[in-house]
Amino acid sequence: MGRIQIESVQTPTLTKAELAEQLYERIGLNKRESKDMVDAFFDQIRDALGRGEDVKLSGFGHFQLREKAQRPGRNPRTGEIIPIAARRVVIFHASHKFKHQLQSDVPNAAAATES
Repeated sequence: MGRIQIESVQTPTLTKAELAEQLYERIGLNKRESKDMVDAFFDQIRDALGRGEDVKLSGFGHFQLREKAQRPGRNPRTGEIIPIAARRVVIFHASHKFKHQLQSDVPNAAAATES
C-alpha cells in the first residue's frame, strides 16, 4: 500500500532570521550587518515599550503598553475561582492604511463585507 503523507497545517511565520536575509538580498548589507540591524530595530521597540512609551510605525500601526488589573478567573477543569495577577500587555493597532491594504489583497473582500 502507498503511504499517505500529511502536510503540516502550520501558519507561515516570518522570523528575524528571514528579515535579516531579506535585508541581505534586497539592500546588499552583509549578513552580520543585516542581523545586527534587525536586532537593533526590535531592541528599540522593546526598550521604548519598557519605558512605557507608545511605538508608532507610520503606515503600519502602533504598539501600546497596557496595564491590566488583577481580576478573578476560573479554572475550567475544576471550576475553582483563582485570581489572575495584574500584568502589563502589549496591544497592537494596525493603521488604516495597513488595514485597507490587507483587505484589498483578499479576493472577494468587498463581497464578503456587503453580505
